[in-house]
Amino acid sequence: MKTVIFIPARYASSRYPGKPLVGLKGATGHEKSLIQRAWEAARQVKGADAVYVLTDDVRIRDAARAFGAEVLMTSDRARNGTERCAEGVAQLPEAPEVVVNLQGDAPLTPPWFVEALIAAMRDDKVEMATPVLKCDHDTLSNFVSDRHAGRVGGTTAVLRRDGTAIYFSKEVLPYVGNLETPPEVWHHVGVYAYRPAALAAYMAWEEGPVERAEGLEQLRFLENGGTVTCVPVEARGRVFWELNNPVDVARIEGVLKKEGIA
Repeated sequence: MKTVIFIPARYASSRYPGKPLVGLKGATGHEKSLIQRAWEAARQVKGADAVYVLTDDVRIRDAARAFGAEVLMTSDRARNGTERCAEGVAQLPEAPEVVVNLQGDAPLTPPWFVEALIAAMRDDKVEMATPVLKCDHDTLSNFVSDRHAGRVGGTTAVLRRDGTAIYFSKEVLPYVGNLETPPEVWHHVGVYAYRPAALAAYMAWEEGPVERAEGLEQLRFLENGGTVTCVPVEARGRVFWELNNPVDVARIEGVLKKEGIA
Protein backbone atom coordinates (compact mmCIF):
# COMPACT_ATOMS: atom_id res chain seq x y z
CA MET A 1 0.00 0.00 0.00
CA LYS A 2 1.22 3.48 -0.77
CA THR A 3 0.97 5.37 2.50
CA VAL A 4 1.52 9.04 3.29
CA ILE A 5 1.65 10.70 6.69
CA PHE A 6 0.16 14.16 7.04
CA ILE A 7 0.85 16.34 10.08
CA PRO A 8 -1.86 19.02 10.23
CA ALA A 9 -0.85 22.13 12.14
CA ARG A 10 -2.62 25.42 12.67
CA TYR A 11 -1.46 28.51 14.48
CA ALA A 12 -4.84 29.85 15.61
CA SER A 13 -5.72 27.22 18.21
CA SER A 14 -8.54 28.47 20.41
CA ARG A 15 -7.10 26.86 23.56
CA TYR A 16 -3.41 27.40 22.87
CA PRO A 17 -2.56 29.91 20.10
CA GLY A 18 0.77 29.30 18.42
CA LYS A 19 1.01 25.80 19.86
CA PRO A 20 2.91 24.18 16.92
CA LEU A 21 5.83 26.57 17.46
CA VAL A 22 6.06 26.09 21.23
CA GLY A 23 9.55 24.94 22.21
CA LEU A 24 10.11 21.63 24.00
CA LYS A 25 13.44 20.80 25.62
CA GLY A 26 14.76 17.29 25.11
CA ALA A 27 17.11 15.17 27.19
CA THR A 28 20.14 17.27 26.24
CA GLY A 29 18.42 20.56 27.03
CA HIS A 30 18.16 21.38 23.32
CA GLU A 31 14.84 23.00 22.40
CA LYS A 32 12.85 22.01 19.32
CA SER A 33 9.40 23.18 18.31
CA LEU A 34 6.37 20.97 18.83
CA ILE A 35 5.87 20.63 15.07
CA GLN A 36 9.49 19.54 14.57
CA ARG A 37 9.17 16.89 17.26
CA ALA A 38 5.96 15.60 15.68
CA TRP A 39 7.70 15.48 12.27
CA GLU A 40 10.65 13.60 13.75
CA ALA A 41 8.23 11.10 15.31
CA ALA A 42 6.56 10.59 11.92
CA ARG A 43 9.90 10.00 10.21
CA GLN A 44 10.52 6.98 12.46
CA VAL A 45 7.45 5.13 11.15
CA LYS A 46 8.20 2.12 8.96
CA GLY A 47 6.01 1.64 5.92
CA ALA A 48 5.34 5.32 5.17
CA ASP A 49 6.29 6.56 1.72
CA ALA A 50 6.23 10.30 2.49
CA VAL A 51 5.66 12.77 5.34
CA TYR A 52 4.13 16.23 4.87
CA VAL A 53 3.29 19.08 7.22
CA LEU A 54 -0.09 20.62 6.34
CA THR A 55 -0.75 24.21 7.40
CA ASP A 56 -2.44 27.44 6.39
CA ASP A 57 0.04 29.62 8.27
CA VAL A 58 3.27 30.97 6.78
CA ARG A 59 4.99 31.00 10.20
CA ILE A 60 4.51 27.25 10.55
CA ARG A 61 5.39 26.72 6.87
CA ASP A 62 8.67 28.60 7.23
CA ALA A 63 9.59 26.88 10.50
CA ALA A 64 8.86 23.43 9.02
CA ARG A 65 10.83 24.05 5.85
CA ALA A 66 13.75 25.28 7.96
CA PHE A 67 14.11 21.89 9.64
CA GLY A 68 13.68 20.02 6.34
CA ALA A 69 9.99 19.11 6.17
CA GLU A 70 7.94 19.02 3.00
CA VAL A 71 4.96 21.37 3.40
CA LEU A 72 1.59 21.57 1.67
CA MET A 73 -0.39 24.77 2.16
CA THR A 74 -4.07 24.22 2.90
CA SER A 75 -6.92 26.69 3.17
CA ASP A 76 -7.99 28.56 6.29
CA ARG A 77 -11.44 27.03 5.82
CA ALA A 78 -10.30 23.63 7.12
CA ARG A 79 -11.96 23.24 10.51
CA ASN A 80 -9.89 20.30 11.70
CA GLY A 81 -7.04 18.01 10.77
CA THR A 82 -9.22 15.55 8.86
CA GLU A 83 -10.50 18.28 6.56
CA ARG A 84 -6.92 19.49 6.16
CA CYS A 85 -5.87 15.96 5.17
CA ALA A 86 -8.60 15.84 2.53
CA GLU A 87 -7.21 19.08 1.10
CA GLY A 88 -3.70 17.62 1.21
CA VAL A 89 -4.70 14.52 -0.77
CA ALA A 90 -6.10 16.76 -3.50
CA GLN A 91 -2.63 18.31 -3.95
CA LEU A 92 -0.75 15.04 -4.42
CA PRO A 93 0.08 13.97 -7.97
CA GLU A 94 -1.28 10.49 -7.18
CA ALA A 95 -3.75 9.51 -4.46
CA PRO A 96 -2.26 7.12 -1.89
CA GLU A 97 -4.09 4.03 -0.73
CA VAL A 98 -3.81 5.07 2.93
CA VAL A 99 -3.58 8.51 4.53
CA VAL A 100 -2.29 8.80 8.09
CA ASN A 101 -3.16 11.88 10.11
CA LEU A 102 -0.52 12.28 12.82
CA GLN A 103 -1.67 15.29 14.78
CA GLY A 104 0.93 17.93 15.38
CA ASP A 105 0.32 18.07 19.14
CA ALA A 106 1.36 14.44 19.74
CA PRO A 107 5.18 14.33 19.56
CA LEU A 108 5.35 11.35 21.94
CA THR A 109 3.52 9.08 19.49
CA PRO A 110 5.65 5.91 19.23
CA PRO A 111 6.23 4.66 15.69
CA TRP A 112 4.67 1.28 16.48
CA PHE A 113 1.32 2.99 17.14
CA VAL A 114 1.24 4.23 13.55
CA GLU A 115 2.64 0.99 12.17
CA ALA A 116 -0.22 -0.89 13.86
CA LEU A 117 -2.69 1.41 12.09
CA ILE A 118 -1.06 0.84 8.72
CA ALA A 119 -1.26 -2.92 9.32
CA ALA A 120 -4.95 -2.64 10.22
CA MET A 121 -5.65 -0.85 6.95
CA ARG A 122 -4.54 -3.92 5.01
CA ASP A 123 -8.05 -5.19 5.68
CA ASP A 124 -10.11 -3.75 2.82
CA LYS A 125 -13.17 -3.55 5.07
CA VAL A 126 -11.53 -0.96 7.34
CA GLU A 127 -12.32 2.57 6.13
CA MET A 128 -10.85 4.43 9.09
CA ALA A 129 -8.74 3.33 12.04
CA THR A 130 -7.33 4.95 15.16
CA PRO A 131 -5.19 3.64 18.06
CA VAL A 132 -6.35 3.28 21.64
CA LEU A 133 -4.20 2.71 24.69
CA LYS A 134 -5.38 1.19 27.96
CA CYS A 135 -4.84 3.82 30.66
CA ASP A 136 -2.28 3.07 33.33
CA HIS A 137 -2.63 4.59 36.80
CA ASP A 138 -0.52 7.70 36.10
CA THR A 139 -2.29 8.55 32.84
CA LEU A 140 -5.71 8.04 34.39
CA SER A 141 -4.69 10.25 37.33
CA ASN A 142 -3.70 13.00 34.85
CA PHE A 143 -7.06 12.65 33.11
CA VAL A 144 -9.01 12.93 36.35
CA SER A 145 -6.93 15.81 37.76
CA ASP A 146 -7.32 17.77 34.51
CA ARG A 147 -11.10 17.41 34.60
CA HIS A 148 -11.29 18.34 38.28
CA ALA A 149 -9.24 21.47 37.51
CA GLY A 150 -11.52 22.38 34.61
CA ARG A 151 -8.86 21.65 31.99
CA VAL A 152 -9.63 19.79 28.78
CA GLY A 153 -6.99 17.09 28.59
CA GLY A 154 -6.80 13.95 26.52
CA THR A 155 -9.64 11.99 24.95
CA THR A 156 -11.16 8.68 25.98
CA ALA A 157 -12.82 6.05 23.78
CA VAL A 158 -15.67 3.67 24.52
CA LEU A 159 -15.53 0.49 22.45
CA ARG A 160 -17.88 -2.24 21.30
CA ARG A 161 -16.83 -5.84 21.82
CA ASP A 162 -15.71 -6.02 18.18
CA GLY A 163 -13.27 -3.13 18.71
CA THR A 164 -15.21 -0.49 16.82
CA ALA A 165 -15.95 2.80 18.54
CA ILE A 166 -19.20 3.63 20.30
CA TYR A 167 -18.09 7.10 21.33
CA PHE A 168 -15.15 9.42 21.97
CA SER A 169 -15.16 12.13 24.65
CA LYS A 170 -13.05 14.73 26.37
CA GLU A 171 -14.71 13.57 29.56
CA VAL A 172 -13.26 10.53 31.32
CA LEU A 173 -15.51 7.66 30.21
CA PRO A 174 -16.63 5.43 31.74
CA TYR A 175 -17.02 7.24 35.03
CA VAL A 176 -14.06 6.85 37.41
CA GLY A 177 -15.32 6.90 40.97
CA ASN A 178 -12.22 5.46 42.60
CA LEU A 179 -8.67 5.62 41.26
CA GLU A 180 -7.69 2.61 43.37
CA THR A 181 -10.22 0.33 41.64
CA PRO A 182 -10.95 2.10 38.35
CA PRO A 183 -12.89 0.70 35.40
CA GLU A 184 -11.14 -0.03 32.10
CA VAL A 185 -10.52 3.34 30.43
CA TRP A 186 -9.15 3.62 26.91
CA HIS A 187 -7.01 6.64 26.02
CA HIS A 188 -7.64 7.67 22.44
CA VAL A 189 -4.37 8.36 20.64
CA GLY A 190 -4.72 11.30 18.24
CA VAL A 191 -3.69 9.47 15.08
CA TYR A 192 -5.99 8.38 12.25
CA ALA A 193 -5.65 6.30 9.11
CA TYR A 194 -8.18 6.72 6.32
CA ARG A 195 -8.84 5.58 2.82
CA PRO A 196 -9.19 8.53 0.40
CA ALA A 197 -12.85 7.55 -0.16
CA ALA A 198 -13.53 7.95 3.57
CA LEU A 199 -11.98 11.41 3.48
CA ALA A 200 -14.15 12.35 0.50
CA ALA A 201 -17.28 11.17 2.35
CA TYR A 202 -16.23 13.15 5.42
CA MET A 203 -15.98 16.35 3.41
CA ALA A 204 -19.52 15.85 2.10
CA TRP A 205 -20.98 15.68 5.62
CA GLU A 206 -21.84 18.73 7.70
CA GLU A 207 -20.42 19.17 11.17
CA GLY A 208 -22.88 17.56 13.59
CA PRO A 209 -24.00 18.67 17.06
CA VAL A 210 -21.98 16.03 18.92
CA GLU A 211 -18.79 16.82 17.02
CA ARG A 212 -19.37 20.50 17.71
CA ALA A 213 -19.99 19.95 21.42
CA GLU A 214 -16.95 17.74 22.01
CA GLY A 215 -14.65 19.38 19.47
CA LEU A 216 -13.62 15.92 18.24
CA GLU A 217 -13.41 15.54 14.48
CA GLN A 218 -13.73 11.73 14.46
CA LEU A 219 -17.28 11.97 15.82
CA ARG A 220 -18.47 13.12 12.38
CA PHE A 221 -17.93 9.56 11.15
CA LEU A 222 -20.01 8.13 14.00
CA GLU A 223 -22.78 10.72 13.61
CA ASN A 224 -23.13 9.73 9.95
CA GLY A 225 -23.14 5.97 10.46
CA GLY A 226 -19.48 5.40 9.67
CA THR A 227 -17.36 2.80 11.42
CA VAL A 228 -14.21 3.74 13.28
CA THR A 229 -11.98 0.75 13.95
CA CYS A 230 -10.02 1.10 17.21
CA VAL A 231 -6.64 -0.60 17.24
CA PRO A 232 -5.33 -1.42 20.75
CA VAL A 233 -1.64 -0.65 21.09
CA GLU A 234 0.92 -1.24 23.82
CA ALA A 235 2.89 1.56 25.43
CA ARG A 236 5.97 -0.66 25.96
CA GLY A 237 6.94 1.56 28.86
CA ARG A 238 6.58 4.79 26.86
CA VAL A 239 4.36 7.47 28.41
CA PHE A 240 2.00 8.93 25.82
CA TRP A 241 0.56 12.41 26.26
CA GLU A 242 -0.53 15.18 23.90
CA LEU A 243 0.19 18.88 24.25
CA ASN A 244 -3.29 20.27 24.90
CA ASN A 245 -2.59 22.93 27.53
CA PRO A 246 0.48 24.87 28.75
CA VAL A 247 0.72 22.53 31.75
CA ASP A 248 1.47 19.68 29.33
CA VAL A 249 4.82 21.22 28.31
CA ALA A 250 6.45 20.09 31.56
CA ARG A 251 4.80 16.66 31.31
CA ILE A 252 6.14 16.11 27.79
CA GLU A 253 9.59 17.48 28.57
CA GLY A 254 9.73 15.06 31.50
CA VAL A 255 9.07 12.13 29.18
CA LEU A 256 11.62 13.38 26.62
CA LYS A 257 14.23 13.52 29.38
CA LYS A 258 13.28 10.10 30.77
CA GLU A 259 13.37 8.49 27.32
CA GLY A 260 16.64 10.16 26.37
CA ILE A 261 15.08 11.88 23.35
CA ALA A 262 17.33 14.78 22.35
